[in-house]
Amino acid sequence: MTAPEADLSGWSAAPFTGGGCTHDVYRKGSGPGVVLIPEIPGIHPGVLALGNHLVDNGFTVAIPSLFGEPGKAVSAGYTAAEIARACVAREFAAMATNKQRPVSQFLRALARDLNASTPGKGVGVIGQCFTGGFALAAAVDDSVLAPVLSQPSVPLPLTPTQRRDPGVSESELKVVADRCANEGLCAMGLRFSADKMAPRERFRTLKERLGDAFEVIEIDSGPGNEYGFGRMAHSVLTEEVREVDGQPAYEARKRVVEFLTERLA
Repeated sequence: MTAPEADLSGWSAAPFTGGGCTHDVYRKGSGPGVVLIPEIPGIHPGVLALGNHLVDNGFTVAIPSLFGEPGKAVSAGYTAAEIARACVAREFAAMATNKQRPVSQFLRALARDLNASTPGKGVGVIGQCFTGGFALAAAVDDSVLAPVLSQPSVPLPLTPTQRRDPGVSESELKVVADRCANEGLCAMGLRFSADKMAPRERFRTLKERLGDAFEVIEIDSGPGNEYGFGRMAHSVLTEEVREVDGQPAYEARKRVVEFLTERLA
């Protein structure tokens, strides 16, 4: 059995401008809004399958195309090329610590726009891998009620400081922590236990700052783990999902849908 995949069927695309940036945004569905930020290399078939799953569960989904070619399948060469481009882009500031990334302004504007056109109390934002921490940065805006950080990998964890960095600036984290303490904001983080790209130290920092408002799902990917996840297991909500009850990534995807429903309905 392989991970779910889908194509661009039924998705409508239009450019959206916010925070001084313009990107195409793919939209589909009805119900409360969820901004689904793709992982590198872009809006690949696994990301589209996740988007379709959210649509099937009653959400309006907006996927901004921040890199890559929408609909293109993942390959090693394609992924490496997009990582190289993203790492030098000022919009993402992939190496910087304590950094307010320019793309965050775009994502907050997109969240506000989606919130204005959908029912519910606010919107969810799911970030993955390179974009995992961007979901938390978006939650500086009051329109975001349910940020989900799946294997957040920026800043790239090459040094102890980078591994501990929460992926947002201190000023942004203070706003999010205040919202958690005083407005009932909750966030969710997902990672595989052996994933060095989404380091445990980053989750520890977030847990220390957000407390019980930060729900963590950590899936065992250590040697001899029950479900056979490899030591390179990384993409919790896409590549590692097998649609079988009890499979941890599948159960994590279920919990994300429950979290979004609880927070947005």
